[in-house]
Amino acid sequence: MNGFEAELRAVAEKRYHHLHPFNQRMHAGELTRDELRGWILNRFHYQRHIPVKDAFVLAKLGTPELRRMWLRRIQDHDGAAPGEGGIERWLRLGEAAGLERSLLLSGEGVLPGVRLAVDGYVNLCRNGSALEAVAASLTELFAPDLMRTRIAAFERHYQWIDPDGLRYFQVRVSQGRQDSGEALALVLDWARTRADQDKAVAALAYKCDLLWSLLDAVNGAYR
Repeated sequence: MNGFEAELRAVAEKRYHHLHPFNQRMHAGELTRDELRGWILNRFHYQRHIPVKDAFVLAKLGTPELRRMWLRRIQDHDGAAPGEGGIERWLRLGEAAGLERSLLLSGEGVLPGVRLAVDGYVNLCRNGSALEAVAASLTELFAPDLMRTRIAAFERHYQWIDPDGLRYFQVRVSQGRQDSGEALALVLDWARTRADQDKAVAALAYKCDLLWSLLDAVNGAYR
């Protein structure tokens, strides 16, 4: 591992939202049903914008090979057909937790702080360079471990949620590993100068801050 890669990983190790008090309480089984439902509802606002931000990234990629690779991410979330994909699996998580699908799709109840955080991420991918947009996605380096921790926590502490609702987390373990590996290879290839490396590190730190801010909003609203 070179020094730049170690620097990127260190950012996520120190600032990724696995350390946030809300996630810590979730994994310790300390959330109430209202808190967990509030997180599912608000996090869906983030989930449904993932293919939107990825469409902006896709438009910045200069070769068919890169676009095909990134197009898979959009399909992973939107699905290849109705009833498929990560967004659908998150809706099923909501239903398993007792939330109406129509409520999640309406956007009603999404906190202003969550909207601001999601808008910030979409705007980074819209207005930033391809390097910055891809570097911001490197929070996925830590997503597989977080998903495994979350699955174990839900199975142990939140047995009132139908196990079928955990399918989103289960699928993201392998998807996150593939996505982060591809993105890391691109960032390491593209960021050859110190200036570009600094931009990549700053973009990843900004993404970590956005995820942290999203949980700040949820943590403050439902306690």
